[in-house]
Amino acid sequence: MHYASVFAPGLFAGKVVIVTGGGSGIGRCTAHELATLGAHVALVGRKLEKLQKVADEITQDGGQVSFQVCDIRQEDAVKQTVADVVAAHGRVDGLVNNAGGQFMTPLEAISAKGWEAVVNTNLTGGFLMARECYLQSMNKRGGAIVNIVADMWGSMPGMGHSGAARAGMVSFTETAAMEWACKGVRVNAVAPGYIASSGMDNYPVEMAPMIREMAKTIPAGRFGTEAETAAGIVFLLSPAASFISGTTLRIDGARPQARAGYPMRVPDAAAQARDAVKPYNGFHRAQIPKVFLS
Repeated sequence: MHYASVFAPGLFAGKVVIVTGGGSGIGRCTAHELATLGAHVALVGRKLEKLQKVADEITQDGGQVSFQVCDIRQEDAVKQTVADVVAAHGRVDGLVNNAGGQFMTPLEAISAKGWEAVVNTNLTGGFLMARECYLQSMNKRGGAIVNIVADMWGSMPGMGHSGAARAGMVSFTETAAMEWACKGVRVNAVAPGYIASSGMDNYPVEMAPMIREMAKTIPAGRFGTEAETAAGIVFLLSPAASFISGTTLRIDGARPQARAGYPMRVPDAAAQARDAVKPYNGFHRAQIPKVFLS
């Protein structure tokens, strides 16, 4: 079995794309799709065993892959990681700034250390990766960057540190798109909503019932898939998006449009079966999050 991508075979042949947070979830899925389409994928993450596992999967499927352990919050480590990729492959054509993370806590209980940890992961680390890809390769050759943010429109109660960081990344995306366009570099963002990804299993077990109920707040009536998110990322990296820069693509089933006082009318079974809205899952190695199995 192979990844059933909707994009043309060989679309990224000869291209080198870095995927941070490539050891799990959306990053893993995106790396698989890019490799299936011919890219050499450079996985970056903090846990060697996760990177090795995904690299082995991609190799078994016939793709080209390498991996490096890096804490993107550490400036020197980021500089060296990008330098290593450029030294090995001559350039960086694409960057998927996917690494991130947060924890559930009300604002009044977040310490300065906790705030900084989340902001450094979701904002500063992404900036450092993008800057180094630009300085070490893209300012000479052009390229495309996709920053992964989140559904933070209308607030992120319980995760205010993450919401602030993601909003900052949207602003960074817009500024970088303006400043780096003169060098042929496009910068966009993807904002996943409620996606059935392994990241859901990182939250405390007592949150499982709440997580399973979240689909009821989505007008589309379901969670999104990792493959649906990856497809948006791949599109923004592709030549088809050559005149798109500085924008944020939301992949959320219209979740931010839900309004108190307006009845939630989710699709019935017949509507859910229609091709236009039924889930797309081309990822042959997709895994159901454990939270949905309990």
